[in-house]
Amino acid sequence: MDSINTLANYLTNHSASIASEVVDEIIGRFEFHIPKEEIIQAKQMYNEFIVFLADSLDCEEGSAPEVLMEWSKKNGETTAKSGLEISQILMRYPDTRIVFADYMTKLGMEYQLGTQDVVMIIKRVNHILDLSINETVFAFERYKDHLINAAQNEIKELSNPVVPIQDKIAILPLIGKIDADRTDHLLNHVVPRIQQLHIHHLIIDFSGIVNINTEVAMYIFNIQSVFQLLGIEILITGIRPELASRIVQAGIDFTTIKVYGNVKQAIENIQ
Repeated sequence: MDSINTLANYLTNHSASIASEVVDEIIGRFEFHIPKEEIIQAKQMYNEFIVFLADSLDCEEGSAPEVLMEWSKKNGETTAKSGLEISQILMRYPDTRIVFADYMTKLGMEYQLGTQDVVMIIKRVNHILDLSINETVFAFERYKDHLINAAQNEIKELSNPVVPIQDKIAILPLIGKIDADRTDHLLNHVVPRIQQLHIHHLIIDFSGIVNINTEVAMYIFNIQSVFQLLGIEILITGIRPELASRIVQAGIDFTTIKVYGNVKQAIENIQ
């Protein structure tokens, strides 16, 4: 125990120089360039890491230093923002483990620690690094999901545009592939927007649809009842023969909806 305490004091008193030496050796193993700012941050972070390691040598395994977890989180988010893969970060950890294991083994021999104590220290280092890896991956996934959701919402907005063309008349061109998620967006976001524009006649144009199944088509046609309650008349245009055939086979009722071959015919009817 005296040897471990002596080693702990050495780590605490020389944490900055040890961190600098360890980071330099880790980076020397990489076959890719590391920005100078990132090197400085890594040395600061590992300085805290080594102090925490020294304080925890005679304790049970527990949490990782807060500065390490914050750095790991930032690392994951920065990687996601840059459009890089998480593998760009994970590929660094094997070399980091090796360098720390070699360094702690060397110190253990210098301070005449037993094999069991050296193994314990290396396990402690690996445990903290594992927590760091987990936080990095979690932060990467959270931010990546945020970017994906933001992009999907933007696509939904662009693919369900409400286009006012005349006083109290607007067109809703349905573009691309229509699925249950987009129809839900149509009901919860597009319908309120149409109401805010004080539209009396809405032309829903199907000519830009790439693919649509019968269930979704039925859902879209049933939305007309929502518009009717809002006092908005629905006109349908651009239904291709194959879609019309599919809808008829599904038993969707067209009798309450005005259907036209194209937008021009619908506008002429309104006027």
